[in-house]
Amino acid sequence: MTAAESGDVADSGARLTAPVTARAGSGAVPAAWDADAAVTTLYAAHYKGLVGLAALLVQDRAAAEEVVQDSFVAMHAEWRRVREPDRALSYLRRSVINRSRSVLRHRVVTGRAVPAPPPGAPGAEQDPMALPEGSALVAALHTLPLSQREALVLQFYADMSPAEAASVLRISASAVSGHTARALSSLRSMLDAQA
Repeated sequence: MTAAESGDVADSGARLTAPVTARAGSGAVPAAWDADAAVTTLYAAHYKGLVGLAALLVQDRAAAEEVVQDSFVAMHAEWRRVREPDRALSYLRRSVINRSRSVLRHRVVTGRAVPAPPPGAPGAEQDPMALPEGSALVAALHTLPLSQREALVLQFYADMSPAEAASVLRISASAVSGHTARALSSLRSMLDAQA
């Protein structure tokens, strides 16, 4: 079962529905949909999927959880500025990607490596979204450039189309397709060399 089938990663067509009031010249503004209700609903529906997305990028479950929590806190604080509540999930995905990039940049600057989880760590086997740490695929994935890894994770883990991934990454769909093609080619070469 994929993450999308399990319901952990939301369908990109999922929308927040709330009464809206139009303000002259400024578009629709939420009237009865407050920040607490919106963030609570989004958190319940998308937290696990977003943590899985971040974990594949930052290679550390604890850091991934922190990235996602920080993204939800930031969205809550800025909710009054969200003009289109049904684009909140897109905002969260973009925030998770950007914060994951910050974590990776910080690691490079401080020279810190990702701590290896202890063997038999509780919960690792029970998490259906966790990939086996020792798998050749995960090791190969982590050797890819970040842009290629992001394109792969958004398309194959988050089950997004190239256009949706492009929107999250703020690049063109053709750039996403190019990153994906190069990443798949590199993964094939690495995995074939190991076989």
